Amino acid sequence: MKRLAGKTAVVTGGGTGIGFAAARRFIEEGAFVYIFGRRQDALDAAVAALGENARAVPGSVADLADLDRLFGAVKAARGSLDILFANAGTGALAPLGEITPGHYDQTFDVNVKGLLFTVQKGLPLMGEGGSIILTGSSTGVMGTPSFSVYSATKAAVRNFARSWAQDLRGTGIRVNVLSPGPTRTELALDVVGAEAMDAMGAGTPIGRLGDPAEVAAVAAFLASADSSFMTGSEVFVDGGVAQI
Repeated sequence: MKRLAGKTAVVTGGGTGIGFAAARRFIEEGAFVYIFGRRQDALDAAVAALGENARAVPGSVADLADLDRLFGAVKAARGSLDILFANAGTGALAPLGEITPGHYDQTFDVNVKGLLFTVQKGLPLMGEGGSIILTGSSTGVMGTPSFSVYSATKAAVRNFARSWAQDLRGTGIRVNVLSPGPTRTELALDVVGAEAMDAMGAGTPIGRLGDPAEVAAVAAFLASADSSFMTGSEVFVDGGVAQI
């Protein structure tokens, strides 16, 4: 039997990259998946590739009305939610001395505020056995030049999981952080550039960039009952870059 058979999942940032790969893996494992993202063209292409067990809702995690619309659609069609992968994120390079209020606001609005309210608004649909997965980053535990604002948001995400694991005592709902390292995604290539990304991959102990499907495999583990004794944890899928 497939590990996620009969489950309903939401994946934010699900149109491309790690979110899309996770949605595809969840469906392969038997789940029905809602993907959420800002770009209608990416959502349309994703649903076409994912097939009949996927639905798309357009919107931004930074817009609370959009989140209400997302979870309203899930409730109307499915009634409840089993897996919430709060994956949407953004980032840009800005060294100390060049950080602007706009850069700070945009990054924290999506990565911290958006993630917080994604979880809070999805929580009423979840019950015992539910799994919340937060996308962190290896940068959350490392010093990374020109990436301090993004890295700080991911450190905040790590503490959310620790604190929310306490808040969720007795509910049967688990919350864990999935922290990728250098991974070949559209966002990473846009922010850092292909040459720099390849250099980062070569600098990992494994010696290459990660593939989104490799991160998605661990997301499926955290979504499933195979991780039933895990909450408040952080799992790194980073080629070892933050482990040495």
